[in-house]
Amino acid sequence: MATRYELGIDAASLDAIDMHVHLEVDSCGHGSLPEALTEASAKYFKSEDRSPSLDRIAEVYRELNMAAVVFTVDARTQLKHEPNSIPELIAGAARNNDVLIPFGSVDPRTGEDAIAGAKHQAVELGGRGFKFHPSLQGFDPSNEAFYPLWESLQELGLPCIFHTGQNGMGAGLPGGYGIKLAFSNPMLLDAVAADFPGLQIIMAHPSVPWQDEANSIATHKSNVFIDLSGWSPKYFPESLVRASNSVLQDKVLFGTDFPLITPQKWLGAFADLPLKDEVRPKILKDNAVRLLGLRG
Repeated sequence: MATRYELGIDAASLDAIDMHVHLEVDSCGHGSLPEALTEASAKYFKSEDRSPSLDRIAEVYRELNMAAVVFTVDARTQLKHEPNSIPELIAGAARNNDVLIPFGSVDPRTGEDAIAGAKHQAVELGGRGFKFHPSLQGFDPSNEAFYPLWESLQELGLPCIFHTGQNGMGAGLPGGYGIKLAFSNPMLLDAVAADFPGLQIIMAHPSVPWQDEANSIATHKSNVFIDLSGWSPKYFPESLVRASNSVLQDKVLFGTDFPLITPQKWLGAFADLPLKDEVRPKILKDNAVRLLGLRG
Protein backbone atom coordinates (compact mmCIF):
# COMPACT_ATOMS: atom_id res chain seq x y z
CA MET A 1 0.00 0.00 0.00
CA ALA A 2 1.31 3.46 -0.89
CA THR A 3 2.28 5.80 1.95
CA ARG A 4 -0.30 8.56 2.22
CA TYR A 5 0.99 12.10 2.58
CA GLU A 6 0.00 13.74 5.86
CA LEU A 7 0.61 17.44 6.41
CA GLY A 8 3.53 18.12 8.77
CA ILE A 9 4.33 21.73 7.92
CA ASP A 10 4.72 24.21 10.78
CA ALA A 11 4.33 27.35 8.72
CA ALA A 12 4.92 29.70 11.64
CA SER A 13 8.51 28.50 11.94
CA LEU A 14 9.35 28.88 8.22
CA ASP A 15 10.97 31.80 6.46
CA ALA A 16 9.34 31.14 3.08
CA ILE A 17 7.30 28.71 0.96
CA ASP A 18 8.46 28.00 -2.58
CA MET A 19 5.35 27.25 -4.63
CA HIS A 20 7.12 25.85 -7.70
CA VAL A 21 9.66 23.00 -7.51
CA HIS A 22 10.11 20.19 -10.03
CA LEU A 23 11.02 16.56 -9.44
CA GLU A 24 12.39 15.39 -12.77
CA VAL A 25 13.55 11.80 -12.14
CA ASP A 26 12.21 8.95 -10.00
CA SER A 27 14.20 6.30 -8.13
CA CYS A 28 14.28 4.07 -11.21
CA GLY A 29 15.97 6.81 -13.20
CA HIS A 30 12.90 7.48 -15.34
CA GLY A 31 12.70 11.14 -16.30
CA SER A 32 9.62 13.29 -16.64
CA LEU A 33 10.57 14.38 -20.16
CA PRO A 34 12.08 12.93 -23.33
CA GLU A 35 15.86 13.37 -23.32
CA ALA A 36 15.84 16.04 -26.04
CA LEU A 37 13.52 18.26 -23.98
CA THR A 38 15.54 17.77 -20.80
CA GLU A 39 18.76 18.78 -22.55
CA ALA A 40 17.17 21.81 -24.23
CA SER A 41 15.63 23.13 -21.02
CA ALA A 42 18.87 22.64 -19.09
CA LYS A 43 20.67 24.70 -21.74
CA TYR A 44 17.94 27.37 -21.70
CA PHE A 45 18.04 27.77 -17.92
CA LYS A 46 21.80 27.09 -17.55
CA SER A 47 20.96 24.82 -14.60
CA GLU A 48 23.76 23.00 -12.79
CA ASP A 49 21.92 19.97 -11.36
CA ARG A 50 18.87 19.15 -13.44
CA SER A 51 17.65 16.13 -11.49
CA PRO A 52 18.17 16.12 -7.72
CA SER A 53 16.36 13.36 -5.81
CA LEU A 54 13.32 14.15 -3.70
CA ASP A 55 15.29 13.63 -0.50
CA ARG A 56 17.99 16.01 -1.78
CA ILE A 57 15.32 18.61 -2.57
CA ALA A 58 14.05 18.22 0.99
CA GLU A 59 17.58 18.73 2.35
CA VAL A 60 18.00 21.93 0.34
CA TYR A 61 14.79 23.45 1.65
CA ARG A 62 15.31 22.22 5.20
CA GLU A 63 18.70 23.92 5.28
CA LEU A 64 17.07 27.14 4.06
CA ASN A 65 14.21 26.88 6.60
CA MET A 66 11.67 26.83 3.79
CA ALA A 67 8.91 24.54 2.57
CA ALA A 68 8.41 23.67 -1.09
CA VAL A 69 5.53 22.58 -3.30
CA VAL A 70 6.95 19.78 -5.48
CA PHE A 71 5.49 18.16 -8.59
CA THR A 72 6.01 16.71 -12.03
CA VAL A 73 3.85 16.96 -15.18
CA ASP A 74 1.92 14.14 -16.84
CA ALA A 75 2.09 14.88 -20.57
CA ARG A 76 1.94 11.31 -21.82
CA THR A 77 -0.40 11.93 -24.76
CA GLN A 78 1.45 14.88 -26.26
CA LEU A 79 5.00 13.67 -25.57
CA LYS A 80 4.34 9.93 -25.94
CA HIS A 81 6.37 9.58 -22.76
CA GLU A 82 5.18 8.37 -19.36
CA PRO A 83 5.86 10.76 -16.46
CA ASN A 84 8.11 9.90 -13.55
CA SER A 85 6.20 8.18 -10.73
CA ILE A 86 3.66 10.46 -9.06
CA PRO A 87 2.80 7.93 -6.30
CA GLU A 88 6.53 7.75 -5.51
CA LEU A 89 6.70 11.56 -5.46
CA ILE A 90 3.84 11.82 -2.98
CA ALA A 91 5.26 9.01 -0.83
CA GLY A 92 8.65 10.75 -0.81
CA ALA A 93 7.01 13.97 0.30
CA ALA A 94 5.39 12.03 3.14
CA ARG A 95 8.92 11.05 4.27
CA ASN A 96 9.81 14.73 4.27
CA ASN A 97 6.49 16.23 5.28
CA ASP A 98 8.13 18.90 7.42
CA VAL A 99 9.27 20.70 4.25
CA LEU A 100 7.65 19.16 1.15
CA ILE A 101 4.09 19.63 -0.11
CA PRO A 102 3.28 17.30 -3.05
CA PHE A 103 1.05 18.26 -5.96
CA GLY A 104 -0.18 15.59 -8.36
CA SER A 105 -0.65 15.81 -12.11
CA VAL A 106 -2.90 14.13 -14.67
CA ASP A 107 -3.07 14.34 -18.44
CA PRO A 108 -6.37 16.13 -19.27
CA ARG A 109 -6.40 14.48 -22.68
CA THR A 110 -7.01 11.07 -21.10
CA GLY A 111 -10.62 11.99 -20.23
CA GLU A 112 -12.24 9.85 -17.55
CA ASP A 113 -8.86 8.37 -16.64
CA ALA A 114 -7.66 11.88 -15.74
CA ILE A 115 -10.61 12.38 -13.40
CA ALA A 116 -10.11 8.99 -11.76
CA GLY A 117 -6.38 9.62 -11.46
CA ALA A 118 -6.89 13.01 -9.86
CA LYS A 119 -9.26 11.57 -7.27
CA HIS A 120 -6.81 8.74 -6.53
CA GLN A 121 -3.87 11.12 -6.12
CA ALA A 122 -5.82 13.45 -3.84
CA VAL A 123 -8.00 11.15 -1.77
CA GLU A 124 -5.98 7.95 -1.51
CA LEU A 125 -2.41 9.25 -1.80
CA GLY A 126 -2.85 12.64 -0.17
CA GLY A 127 -1.75 15.04 -2.90
CA ARG A 128 -2.34 18.66 -1.91
CA GLY A 129 -2.95 20.14 -5.37
CA PHE A 130 -2.29 19.65 -9.08
CA LYS A 131 0.11 20.89 -11.75
CA PHE A 132 -0.79 21.43 -15.42
CA HIS A 133 1.29 22.66 -18.36
CA PRO A 134 -1.11 23.37 -21.24
CA SER A 135 1.64 23.86 -23.83
CA LEU A 136 3.59 20.77 -22.84
CA GLN A 137 0.40 18.71 -22.50
CA GLY A 138 -1.00 20.11 -25.76
CA PHE A 139 -4.45 21.30 -24.68
CA ASP A 140 -6.58 24.43 -24.39
CA PRO A 141 -7.81 24.65 -20.77
CA SER A 142 -10.81 26.75 -21.82
CA ASN A 143 -12.13 23.98 -24.08
CA GLU A 144 -15.31 22.68 -22.48
CA ALA A 145 -14.20 19.11 -23.22
CA PHE A 146 -12.03 19.49 -20.10
CA TYR A 147 -14.76 20.98 -17.90
CA PRO A 148 -15.61 17.66 -16.21
CA LEU A 149 -12.02 17.55 -14.93
CA TRP A 150 -12.16 21.11 -13.60
CA GLU A 151 -15.51 20.31 -11.96
CA SER A 152 -13.94 17.30 -10.21
CA LEU A 153 -10.95 19.32 -9.04
CA GLN A 154 -13.23 22.06 -7.77
CA GLU A 155 -15.08 19.43 -5.74
CA LEU A 156 -11.79 18.18 -4.30
CA GLY A 157 -11.07 21.72 -3.11
CA LEU A 158 -7.36 21.66 -4.00
CA PRO A 159 -5.43 24.41 -5.85
CA CYS A 160 -4.13 23.96 -9.39
CA ILE A 161 -0.96 25.43 -10.87
CA PHE A 162 -1.06 26.15 -14.62
CA HIS A 163 2.01 27.08 -16.60
CA THR A 164 1.57 30.42 -18.38
CA GLY A 165 3.69 32.48 -20.75
CA GLN A 166 7.02 31.76 -22.39
CA ASN A 167 8.21 28.15 -22.45
CA GLY A 168 11.69 26.98 -21.58
CA MET A 169 10.56 23.54 -22.70
CA GLY A 170 11.49 23.03 -26.33
CA ALA A 171 13.27 26.39 -26.52
CA GLY A 172 15.80 26.47 -29.35
CA LEU A 173 14.64 23.22 -30.94
CA PRO A 174 13.16 23.02 -34.47
CA GLY A 175 9.50 23.94 -34.14
CA GLY A 176 10.04 24.19 -30.39
CA TYR A 177 9.55 20.38 -30.30
CA GLY A 178 5.98 20.95 -31.43
CA ILE A 179 5.11 22.86 -28.26
CA LYS A 180 2.55 25.60 -28.90
CA LEU A 181 2.91 28.75 -26.81
CA ALA A 182 -0.69 29.88 -27.35
CA PHE A 183 -2.00 27.16 -25.05
CA SER A 184 -0.21 28.98 -22.22
CA ASN A 185 -1.89 32.33 -22.79
CA PRO A 186 -3.38 33.20 -19.37
CA MET A 187 -6.56 34.44 -21.05
CA LEU A 188 -7.50 30.79 -21.61
CA LEU A 189 -7.64 30.42 -17.81
CA ASP A 190 -10.02 33.35 -17.43
CA ALA A 191 -12.94 31.23 -18.66
CA VAL A 192 -11.98 28.40 -16.31
CA ALA A 193 -11.79 30.78 -13.34
CA ALA A 194 -15.15 32.32 -14.25
CA ASP A 195 -16.96 29.02 -14.72
CA PHE A 196 -15.39 27.32 -11.68
CA PRO A 197 -15.23 30.04 -9.00
CA GLY A 198 -14.43 27.47 -6.30
CA LEU A 199 -11.30 26.31 -8.13
CA GLN A 200 -8.16 28.04 -6.86
CA ILE A 201 -5.97 28.73 -9.92
CA ILE A 202 -2.30 29.67 -9.74
CA MET A 203 -0.88 31.12 -12.94
CA ALA A 204 2.73 30.02 -12.91
CA HIS A 205 5.49 32.44 -13.90
CA PRO A 206 5.56 35.97 -15.21
CA SER A 207 3.26 35.46 -18.21
CA VAL A 208 5.47 37.08 -20.83
CA PRO A 209 4.35 38.12 -23.44
CA TRP A 210 0.91 38.34 -21.81
CA GLN A 211 1.73 39.93 -18.45
CA ASP A 212 -0.97 42.60 -18.58
CA GLU A 213 -3.56 39.91 -19.25
CA ALA A 214 -2.37 37.91 -16.24
CA ASN A 215 -2.40 40.98 -14.01
CA SER A 216 -5.94 41.76 -15.12
CA ILE A 217 -7.24 38.23 -14.48
CA ALA A 218 -5.67 38.00 -11.02
CA THR A 219 -7.09 41.43 -10.15
CA HIS A 220 -10.56 40.58 -11.43
CA LYS A 221 -11.02 37.09 -10.00
CA SER A 222 -10.51 36.28 -6.33
CA ASN A 223 -9.74 32.63 -7.10
CA VAL A 224 -6.70 33.42 -9.30
CA PHE A 225 -3.11 33.87 -8.10
CA ILE A 226 0.31 34.36 -9.72
CA ASP A 227 3.51 32.56 -8.78
CA LEU A 228 6.79 34.29 -9.58
CA SER A 229 8.81 31.25 -10.66
CA GLY A 230 10.87 30.62 -13.76
CA TRP A 231 12.42 34.08 -14.01
CA SER A 232 15.03 35.92 -11.99
CA PRO A 233 13.23 38.84 -10.33
CA LYS A 234 15.63 41.24 -12.04
CA TYR A 235 13.85 40.39 -15.32
CA PHE A 236 10.27 40.72 -14.05
CA PRO A 237 8.02 42.93 -16.21
CA GLU A 238 7.63 46.33 -14.57
CA SER A 239 3.84 46.00 -14.59
CA LEU A 240 4.09 42.82 -12.50
CA VAL A 241 6.35 44.47 -9.93
CA ARG A 242 4.02 47.46 -9.72
CA ALA A 243 0.93 45.29 -9.29
CA SER A 244 2.67 43.05 -6.74
CA ASN A 245 3.37 46.15 -4.69
CA SER A 246 -0.27 47.24 -4.73
CA VAL A 247 -3.45 45.55 -6.00
CA LEU A 248 -1.92 42.05 -6.20
CA GLN A 249 0.06 42.06 -2.97
CA ASP A 250 -2.26 39.37 -1.54
CA LYS A 251 -2.32 37.32 -4.77
CA VAL A 252 1.38 36.87 -5.62
CA LEU A 253 3.46 33.88 -4.50
CA PHE A 254 7.16 33.12 -4.16
CA GLY A 255 8.33 30.40 -6.55
CA THR A 256 11.68 29.51 -8.09
CA ASP A 257 11.35 26.67 -10.64
CA PHE A 258 14.05 24.77 -8.72
CA PRO A 259 16.26 23.03 -9.77
CA LEU A 260 16.31 25.32 -12.81
CA ILE A 261 16.67 28.38 -10.55
CA THR A 262 17.97 28.11 -6.98
CA PRO A 263 16.26 29.84 -4.05
CA GLN A 264 19.50 31.65 -3.22
CA LYS A 265 19.78 33.22 -6.67
CA TRP A 266 16.09 34.09 -6.79
CA LEU A 267 16.09 35.69 -3.34
CA GLY A 268 19.24 37.66 -4.09
CA ALA A 269 17.55 39.35 -7.04
CA PHE A 270 14.23 39.68 -5.17
CA ALA A 271 15.97 41.77 -2.50
CA ASP A 272 16.67 44.44 -5.12
CA LEU A 273 13.05 44.88 -6.22
CA PRO A 274 11.39 48.15 -5.16
CA LEU A 275 8.79 46.50 -2.91
CA LYS A 276 7.26 47.79 0.30
CA ASP A 277 8.57 46.15 3.47
CA GLU A 278 5.07 44.95 4.39
CA VAL A 279 4.61 43.28 0.97
CA ARG A 280 7.71 41.06 1.02
CA PRO A 281 6.53 38.63 3.76
CA LYS A 282 3.18 38.27 1.99
CA ILE A 283 4.90 37.17 -1.21
CA LEU A 284 7.48 34.95 0.48
CA LYS A 285 5.10 33.08 2.79
CA ASP A 286 1.86 34.59 4.03
CA ASN A 287 -0.12 34.34 0.79
CA ALA A 288 0.89 30.70 0.35
CA VAL A 289 -0.03 29.85 3.95
CA ARG A 290 -3.54 31.17 3.34
CA LEU A 291 -3.94 29.52 -0.08
CA LEU A 292 -2.65 26.13 1.06
CA GLY A 293 -4.50 26.19 4.39
CA LEU A 294 -1.34 25.76 6.48
CA ARG A 295 -0.94 26.38 10.18
CA GLY A 296 0.56 29.75 11.09
